[in-house]
Amino acid sequence: MTLEKTFIQDLVIITPRIFEDSRGYFFEAYNQAQFSENGIDYQFIQDNQSFSKRGVIRGLHLQINPFAQAKLVRVLEGEILDVAVDLRKNSPTYGQHFSVVLSAENKKQLMVPHGFAHGFSVLSETASVMYKVDQLYNKESERGIRYDDPTLAIDWQLRPDEVIVSEKDLVLPGFDEIDWEF
Repeated sequence: MTLEKTFIQDLVIITPRIFEDSRGYFFEAYNQAQFSENGIDYQFIQDNQSFSKRGVIRGLHLQINPFAQAKLVRVLEGEILDVAVDLRKNSPTYGQHFSVVLSAENKKQLMVPHGFAHGFSVLSETASVMYKVDQLYNKESERGIRYDDPTLAIDWQLRPDEVIVSEKDLVLPGFDEIDWEF
């Protein structure tokens, strides 16, 4: 397993070591000891899975303290553009976002720590996304930022006529309207 640091501190891309033979392949998607050796010390308590069709954008979602969630995101089927926005006020990359293509083919994962908004767009016909979290869902701490916020200017790699967003996500505030911090 290799861990690749991004330009945003604590945001890490994880690529597993894949063992392939005539039967197929095997890899460790999560190894707590290896993660801890590399400074990733979350205690994941729940796995979540979603299925979406092309054009769906889910996000940008988060939970505020004390229920902030760290997420380890991977794709079981299809391909997504995974996006994380740094919302840590004391971070030199506050307000900046990072994106990476995660797919069933490349088997990469994105480790999204506390203090980030997270979302993804589906680039393939369909996609199944699985992610581990270290905190249970808490409705009162749920927050989000509108996917098309002009300050963030995220390129979701979709044509405007393809975009499918939930009604709930369409009414999220813009980045300049958020009044919470980490």
